[in-house]
Amino acid sequence: MKRVLIVGDSHGSTEMLEKIYGLHGKDMDLMIHCGDSELKENDEAIKHFKSVKGNCDFYGDFPDVDLHVVDGVKILVTHGHLYSVKSTLVNLYYKAKELQADVVCFGHSHVLGAEMVDDVLFINPGSIRLPRGRSERTYVILELDNGNATLKVYDYDAGEITGLKQEFSLHKNN
Repeated sequence: MKRVLIVGDSHGSTEMLEKIYGLHGKDMDLMIHCGDSELKENDEAIKHFKSVKGNCDFYGDFPDVDLHVVDGVKILVTHGHLYSVKSTLVNLYYKAKELQADVVCFGHSHVLGAEMVDDVLFINPGSIRLPRGRSERTYVILELDNGNATLKVYDYDAGEITGLKQEFSLHKNN
């Protein structure tokens, strides 16, 4: 099993990123930041994360889109502002299909969510700094095991939110 930590929209908080890394870093195969860290790429707090550029990232030289392969699963990471994710996932869905991604991680809306659209899993970890739609300051750990995905949601202050655990199959329907 491989584990991927997904966080986003930390908006300048180095302390929060350092705490999350301290709690989980040694157990992760990949740590993703979905943008709006508001940090430079050489900042100690972000250096353990593979980060993309958000609409509030004026300082860092991060890519708009990044791709990672973990346990045979192709993960597309972007902030989401360039794909209008606050109103639709269609544009991001087409980008995922173009790049043959199995999972899409994005932020921008600060709203926690996960859903399958056809055979693509979309994950928004919410925001650890300024959550919308709920009081918990959330991030996600994605566990990948032979084409199956388990999503665990964490509250920055209280740990895992057990009632929000979800399981998905990433096996392509041919």
